[in-house]
Amino acid sequence: MRRATTSVPSEANRRTLGLGVALLSVFGCALAFGDISGASRLRPGQFDAASLVTPNTQSTTAAGTSTQTARGARAMGTGAASSASQPARCPSDMVDVAGRFCVDRYESSLVDARTGHPLSPYHHPTPMLALRDQQEWQAKALGIGPIRAHAVPLPELPHWQLEPGVVPRAVSEPNRVPSAYLDLDAARLACANSGKRLCKKREWMMACRSERGTRHPYGEELDPARCNLAAPLHPAVGLHGMRELGGRDPRLNLVELGGRTLLRPTGSLLGCASPWEGDAAWDMEGNLDEWIDDPAGTFVGGFYARETHWGCDAKVEIHSADYYDYSLGARCCAD
Repeated sequence: MRRATTSVPSEANRRTLGLGVALLSVFGCALAFGDISGASRLRPGQFDAASLVTPNTQSTTAAGTSTQTARGARAMGTGAASSASQPARCPSDMVDVAGRFCVDRYESSLVDARTGHPLSPYHHPTPMLALRDQQEWQAKALGIGPIRAHAVPLPELPHWQLEPGVVPRAVSEPNRVPSAYLDLDAARLACANSGKRLCKKREWMMACRSERGTRHPYGEELDPARCNLAAPLHPAVGLHGMRELGGRDPRLNLVELGGRTLLRPTGSLLGCASPWEGDAAWDMEGNLDEWIDDPAGTFVGGFYARETHWGCDAKVEIHSADYYDYSLGARCCAD
């Protein structure tokens, strides 16, 4: 199974990406360019895998419609404004949960605490692991999966992410690509470097269930169009031909369906909000699984390619604390 300055590709990368464009146009896939800041623009290495899905399923993606995305953007502005009226006990990027604790409004995206430079959301924040995974998939990408996927280049691994002493810090901001490829220690460290901590299980569940205490952020009954769950295409199938292979491939969260990445920018779905007194926490169901404070290793919430009806009760407990892949991120809490 299982972010924010603009990056300018080097001349070598431009030649590689240009070749990818030509090849993908031959095979009917879309490739686009952008930065790693997490804006809703497309990023290097994305391709549209709609050709791998039958037409009758393309219109029913769990990511919802463009209308929902536009409305979600307006709602994000409302949420940010409402934070000004929150009790001062919660930072402006967090939601006050019934006066008991604070939870990040959005899934975590990582920056270097020393410089503020965004860290790639498509790689582990540890330089050694990020470089290892990048080099491994540079070697494997041309030999695995459908031919049309071979032309998809790996996302950029910023040079500052490979420098000694990089310090990952979690930020909670809208319209960012949430950082995946996190193990428990990386998630815990990123929250600590923001003056926060990972959520306890009971805290995460309470925040997800909203002030109404419902099974899903939006109500008791599952509505597949509300949150980013149960995508009709698994990204590993699109890139590798099978879902069990290569969960650390940095390209997985760049796979598109119907012109949008399977992984959605933070807060981009209006319907996937957990309301709290005029504010809301976004994407607690779906998009990325999120680590919680459990030394044995537990993550919660579900991710975009998993079918689940469990809502805020969804959890995975079968992996060790050092596990990481494309589906696994974090969210911070504070007292």
